[in-house]
Amino acid sequence: MQRAIIKVYGFVQGVGFRANAKRLALRLGLKGYAKNNDDCSVEIVVEGHEDKIKELIEFCKNGPKLAKVSKVDIKFEMAKNEFDGFGIRF
Repeated sequence: MQRAIIKVYGFVQGVGFRANAKRLALRLGLKGYAKNNDDCSVEIVVEGHEDKIKELIEFCKNGPKLAKVSKVDIKFEMAKNEFDGFGIRF
């Protein structure tokens, strides 16, 4: 199990990014959350198998149809097993 902190920049708020990330994460069996940041980025903290996390990262590079992703920062850590599911934080 691994943990990734993904920060997505660009036009990524108000386009369904968090909802689409949640849907994919649940389908992949990942746990964690997605939230909008004050700097207009989206932060996704996710735990699960490395190959599944990489699938979510690939989604983040483009996002949903209306998003315009300019940059994705990723930091990997050891999983902390602190999540029960995947949610959207406000």
